[in-house]
Amino acid sequence: MGISELFKAGGVVIWPLLVASILVVTLILERSWFWWQISQHQERVVNTFLVDYAQQPKVAIQQLKQQPSLPMVRIFLAALSLEQATPDEFKLALESAAQAEIPMLKRFSTVFETVIGLAPLLGLLGTILGLIQALSSLQIGDVGTARASGVTAGIGEALISTALGLVVAMVTLFFANVFQGLYRRQRAAIADYGGRIEIAYRQYYRKFMHRQNR
Repeated sequence: MGISELFKAGGVVIWPLLVASILVVTLILERSWFWWQISQHQERVVNTFLVDYAQQPKVAIQQLKQQPSLPMVRIFLAALSLEQATPDEFKLALESAAQAEIPMLKRFSTVFETVIGLAPLLGLLGTILGLIQALSSLQIGDVGTARASGVTAGIGEALISTALGLVVAMVTLFFANVFQGLYRRQRAAIADYGGRIEIAYRQYYRKFMHRQNR
């Protein structure tokens, strides 16, 4: 069956399924690039910063500003931008910045959930409409005739939309679960790195206050 025949057999619901599949593929590519960037660079950048911050805080912060695309870097910079903040103020700024990053980390999750729920329903609707159309021309006396065979073929074609809807939903569900797992790992990383930068900042703050009181 060719592409044109596939669209003809699937009926009108094939078009929204096509739009949904194109949208999902685009978002999957965007999210894949986003998470790949994080996995390739964030751990190295953050660990290097934590080591340098203990020795040369200002130099470390300037180097950190060169990687603004990483979520953990933005969180650190938001807290470090406070001048002479107390450890408690630094912690609050760190937590606020972490919360602000959550929408970016969960970006497009609502779209994925919508497609997962809607695609099978669209496919089922296409099948029902196809069955109605196929059976509407069948009469009782047509059983066993050539017309009945044509109706049977029409029923088979009507099931195509359900199959396509399920395929779109399953592919979307797979990648949505992968991205959800990466999101949970990132939340754990934020908590880990956040605790480490708090400790580093407290040490820096004690040294700063000691110099001020001399």
